[in-house]
Amino acid sequence: MKIIDSKGRLFGKLSLLDLAAACVILLVVVGVFFFPGTPLTSNLVAQTKQQPIEVQVLVRGLSIANYEVLAEAFKTEKQADIVIRNQPAGKVSVLNSEVLPRTTTVPQPDGTVKALNDPRPEIVMIRDLILTLGSKAEVTSTGFVLSGSKKIKIGSSIQLQGNIYDFSGTVIAINAKES
Repeated sequence: MKIIDSKGRLFGKLSLLDLAAACVILLVVVGVFFFPGTPLTSNLVAQTKQQPIEVQVLVRGLSIANYEVLAEAFKTEKQADIVIRNQPAGKVSVLNSEVLPRTTTVPQPDGTVKALNDPRPEIVMIRDLILTLGSKAEVTSTGFVLSGSKKIKIGSSIQLQGNIYDFSGTVIAINAKES
């Protein structure tokens, strides 16, 4: 009696293909129950060195009736939520806020142009601001990465949220500070 006959059966009863399929099914069942599907990298935490940065944000055309209330909120709250590309990116400190003057160009009789304060009454409620924000970020070769893998670059639109405010601005400068 041959071990494998002409039809590929083991001892004339069990096909080698059936035996191979049964082994594969058995290995899959053992793998599912004894090695659950958690990725191997789930327990790894990236050990990166974060350093303090200062980000300057330009806010143009912020409509606000009483700027002093907003300035007081910046001083008392100290922390604000930041949203980058519609994704929360953690908290930042509001270090400074500077109001930019609203000007308009006025042609002069000699043909030159001067920038003078805008005389329109509604301009009192429209402010341009430069905010200085502080945070910690990882410095990489491609830029700065805030917590939660949110890259921040000059020109990025960011949204700043506090207890009484929620507005957007554009990053105009990023400076790394020595820790």
